[in-house]
Amino acid sequence: MDQSIVEQNNEIISVSELNNAAKRLLEHNFNNVSVLGEISNLSQPSSGHIYFSLKDESGSIRCAMFRNANSRLKFSPKNGDKCILTGQVSIYAARGDYQLIAKSMRLAGAGDLMQQFEMLKNKLDTEGLFDLTKKMPFPRFPKHICIVTSSSTAAFQDILSSLKRRCPFANISISEAVVQGDLASKTIISALKRIQKFNVSNNDKVDAVIITRGGGSIEDLWCFNNEDLARAIYNFEIPIISGVGHEIDFTITDFVADMRAPTPTAAAEIITEDYFRLSDILNNLQDEFISRHGKLIEKKKRTLELLKANLKNPVSILREKIQKIDNLELQMKRSLKSSVYKSAQDLKFLTKVLQERNPSDLIKKLLEKTNSHYQTLLVNMKNVSVSKKYRVDQVQKNLQILNPLAILDRGYSIIHNKDGEAVKTSSNVKLGEEVLARFGKGSAKLKIQEIEDV
Repeated sequence: MDQSIVEQNNEIISVSELNNAAKRLLEHNFNNVSVLGEISNLSQPSSGHIYFSLKDESGSIRCAMFRNANSRLKFSPKNGDKCILTGQVSIYAARGDYQLIAKSMRLAGAGDLMQQFEMLKNKLDTEGLFDLTKKMPFPRFPKHICIVTSSSTAAFQDILSSLKRRCPFANISISEAVVQGDLASKTIISALKRIQKFNVSNNDKVDAVIITRGGGSIEDLWCFNNEDLARAIYNFEIPIISGVGHEIDFTITDFVADMRAPTPTAAAEIITEDYFRLSDILNNLQDEFISRHGKLIEKKKRTLELLKANLKNPVSILREKIQKIDNLELQMKRSLKSSVYKSAQDLKFLTKVLQERNPSDLIKKLLEKTNSHYQTLLVNMKNVSVSKKYRVDQVQKNLQILNPLAILDRGYSIIHNKDGEAVKTSSNVKLGEEVLARFGKGSAKLKIQEIEDV
């Protein structure tokens, strides 16, 4: 058909011609279209292809994603997933089915953000940005706490209230930042740089930082999943606690910060825990001091009264004390001797254990075992190679025996008609017909002059 399908007015065409023309029309005009919808009727045969329907509230379209495109997917699609497909609209001509051939697929909305979150989380984790051994400790009693957030948020007021109540002696400041939107991560990075600049030129240095904002959707908190921000926090020289969102919310900032708090208020409570406990500790010590010394005074009073009642000759008392001191000295010497002997025995035992567990001996044994396995592997590989070579030689001999061309070398020939088909009986040829005779080497054209039926 030379004309477009839309120009066929009077010509009668076949079904297959109609389907093929419509297919060309669709593929030409919808070659690279992106479609948003929900996956349903998902089918994944062993071929590796994926077949499903993409639907919305008022329509659906059949879709196919072939194995080469499917292998590039970064997630496993399932029924109910809301996805964005990019591909070519076509028609399966054999059935006339209208379908979308997907070249790529990604999750839409929160699903796509979660996929990006996991990819960045795995990348930074692999680079070591979440390494717990590199987390900086917080000062027990921070002198200057700086909050990185927006002063207009409720989270800032909650943290400020908690800090003033729990550690009224600490200096509290804010490094203003936007905590939602596309530019938020850049303003947070700028806020951290301002803190570093402040510490360079001031004596009242910031020694603890809280990055915070209240809860929200994953889109609201997305600025805290920024790679540049994560690296800025990792390289920051002051310990940072992340108090972003609610307890169920997790961001990249939580993982890379030196500590994560489930809520903004919890961040204030964690960083002031020692301050808050200090008052209770002092009160408890005061109560315990008064109680102990009261009891001690009462005990001393009773002892004094007893001594008054049983007052002895000072010389006799002095002799008893001297004797008691001598006994204590002897006990102390015996105890010290016993302790030294026990320590020597422990040292002797530990030295023996250390010698038995000498790493060089263990490494030597492992090397001997590895060499033994290596030699065994070489022998096994050689045996397998010999066995496989013998098998290949046998197969080659069998193939040579069964090779139909070998028969031609023994004087036989194969006759082909003009259609290239082998002539098996005389009824397959006609008088005067030209045929091709193939020999062991070369071929010749023959002409049928006489036919004899057997």
